[in-house]
Amino acid sequence: MPPAAARTAPAKTFAGRLLSWFDRHGRHDLPWQHPRTPYRVWLSEIMLQQTQVATVIPYFLRFVEAFPTVTALANAATDEVMAHWAGLGYYARARNLHDAAKRCVELHGGDLPRDFDALLALPGIGRSTAGAILAQAWDDRFPILDGNVKRVLARYHGIAGHPGLPAIEKRLWSLAESHLPSSRLADYTQAQMDFGATLCTRSKPACALCPLQEDCAALRDGLTDALPTPKPGKAIPEREAVALWLENAAGEILLQRRPPSGIWASLWTLPQADSDAAMREWFDEAVHGDYGRAEALPVVVHAFTHFRLRLQPLRLRKVALRGVVRDNDGMRWVARGELVSLGLPAPIRKLLEA
Repeated sequence: MPPAAARTAPAKTFAGRLLSWFDRHGRHDLPWQHPRTPYRVWLSEIMLQQTQVATVIPYFLRFVEAFPTVTALANAATDEVMAHWAGLGYYARARNLHDAAKRCVELHGGDLPRDFDALLALPGIGRSTAGAILAQAWDDRFPILDGNVKRVLARYHGIAGHPGLPAIEKRLWSLAESHLPSSRLADYTQAQMDFGATLCTRSKPACALCPLQEDCAALRDGLTDALPTPKPGKAIPEREAVALWLENAAGEILLQRRPPSGIWASLWTLPQADSDAAMREWFDEAVHGDYGRAEALPVVVHAFTHFRLRLQPLRLRKVALRGVVRDNDGMRWVARGELVSLGLPAPIRKLLEA
């Protein structure tokens, strides 16, 4: 806990009450806090997007062990980076992280820039992430507005309307900036995230324990369940696809790299098509074997942000390809022991390791 002299935010302000709560109940031993370098802060912020702290911690520790600096990350092979990210999901984050590291080497001497506009120009860094990096790495006075902060501000100020709407988001940014304390920005930024993640949660918030309860409009007006206003719902569409698990006589598995955009971009996965007919057409052109002998495995269901994928795996052993498959960027035979070194989507890795 910091000394009293360091606590400059008045105790009764929004920030002062959050900092007092954070000193007693916040998370002070997260791995990216010790040491709290710009690189480690940046990496944690990217990993924590759409992902819970408990899930991120082991990935973070393995990632910084493999890539301890911005330069080490920039110099790493794409496959190596994706292999260390595989399982965290939202793989565009890893590609952007890798590209941003290369730009830092090219433009900023291998360091993360201490400048808002320069950070914002890097792939994968938006306004809130740039503010979080500057506040936590350098104690600079910048606001954040992630999902947790949007929820807290919408409830505290009684703001109706979906936070993703431009007019509502603009108002929330203004409020976030108005609450900034004059010091302890790193702690205050962490306090906001911890408070939203542990007390002012999406469902069943712990209002009785809340340090902001006496001024919270949502609590006063009985609107904690209604705020923030949810996004208008719509049915999640489903897509179907077929994946072909092929093994050669040596028991090696045929993997194909996904295109650089779209689902599972740049990851290694099983040859895949949108229909059985398209899969059979590819098979007849590329493989010596009988497609009709393929064993149908249980359907794999995987939820993406905007749709749900129902993937039908088909397995066929002791096949050969009509052409020679060399170790290249498009397709390769992989021994089971090599799977761990490649970036595979989590459901495909789980399927192959079952």
